[in-house]
Amino acid sequence: MPTFRGILLTKTDEVFSASVNAIDHASLPVEGDVEVAIEYSTINYKDALALTNTAPVVRRWPMVPGIDGAGTVVLSSHPAWKTGDRFILNGFGVGETYWGCLAETAKLKGDWLVPLPAGLTAKQSMAIGTAGYTAMLCLMALEKHGVSPASGEILVTGASGGVGSIAISLLSSLGFNVVASTGKLSEASFLKTLGANDVIDRATLCAPGKPLQKERWAGVVDSVGSFTLANACAQTCYGGVVAACGLAQGMDFPASVAPFILRGITLAGVDSVMAPLALRETAWRRLATEIDGAKLQAISREISLDETFAAAAEIMAGTLRGRVVVKL
Repeated sequence: MPTFRGILLTKTDEVFSASVNAIDHASLPVEGDVEVAIEYSTINYKDALALTNTAPVVRRWPMVPGIDGAGTVVLSSHPAWKTGDRFILNGFGVGETYWGCLAETAKLKGDWLVPLPAGLTAKQSMAIGTAGYTAMLCLMALEKHGVSPASGEILVTGASGGVGSIAISLLSSLGFNVVASTGKLSEASFLKTLGANDVIDRATLCAPGKPLQKERWAGVVDSVGSFTLANACAQTCYGGVVAACGLAQGMDFPASVAPFILRGITLAGVDSVMAPLALRETAWRRLATEIDGAKLQAISREISLDETFAAAAEIMAGTLRGRVVVKL
């Protein structure tokens, strides 16, 4: 039988293994109705958890990880997709419950796929990936609730990560006054090249704070959670909006109702995994026209499939800057 190259995760009697393998084509899951050739993938936080077996994100074994993929349709029984079509895939449990995209071949459901927009290459789409697509969903959430460049400062937490770095680029290109929060103050100059007007130490946000603090932020893009999210809410101006999309510090929310009932702020949850197709397509169309290509190139670097394990370790150690693109 023909084979394809990919990462295979296995767990037998609690013994975990992750390696690059030649995988039998016959092993592809039967539930997919579109077979694709993956050209590029990427490594997100969830992929790093799977690759390092740090958290139980994988729901069945064996598993091919990779929640993002871009490439070309090879075979399709789905009415919306035909051979040769170009696509993007993000989320839907791929790489967790369904075999993912850190492999040369995948079998996916056509209902999960978004057409690759004109103006974006497959490589650029994976430099954006779930992180950048999530950043756009956060921007759209702020706009939906009336936040504009005239509203005031926008705080971006986890600024040197994938969501944060692309959020800074997108917001600044639209004229927002962006303040970046990071634990890597050595990256301040880099964050300013992406469009941050100011950079603050995450230490000012990541410890327990008062329920209500001095108002500063018209809006927030938070990928950190826990005390950082609680303090961001406590510092948000009257009527402001906080878009919450991550839990890098923790999934707890040690806050009070004070900012919501005394300042009327909005906490907007942003989910990228199961977002409906129409919202995904809107986000990707906007990314194709609003992302700064030069900044995207500065944020990302290309790696091989064999180098994904080192990149996953960097993510878990908190030392990875921006985005990595995996060439298949």
